[in-house]
Amino acid sequence: MTVSIERTWTAVCPASAVPEFSGVAALVDGDQVAVFHVDGERWYALSNWDPCSGAAVLSRGIVGDAGGVPVVASPVYKDRFELTTGRCLDDENVTVAVYPIRVRSGVVEVGSP
Repeated sequence: MTVSIERTWTAVCPASAVPEFSGVAALVDGDQVAVFHVDGERWYALSNWDPCSGAAVLSRGIVGDAGGVPVVASPVYKDRFELTTGRCLDDENVTVAVYPIRVRSGVVEVGSP
């Protein structure tokens, strides 16, 4: 038996409003989400909540890579989070939520988890 999950999508902003290698914060279904634009057409969305500092700041982090894996470093304590999985590279017991993301007709949309 196959179960189909209905996903809702929330328009966040025009894709042109997010420069490459940067992020923006958005409110999606009451949750703060950090949206990142990385190198061309690669987009990622994580919870904006930094569990290491307790602040909603990941969207303002430094975007880069660690060994070829796209990451964001929190602007507070510089903990690095994988953009693909939400896993913290600096503390194996810490993760943040990852959201589906897409760009349609030039608009960034974040999906329900």
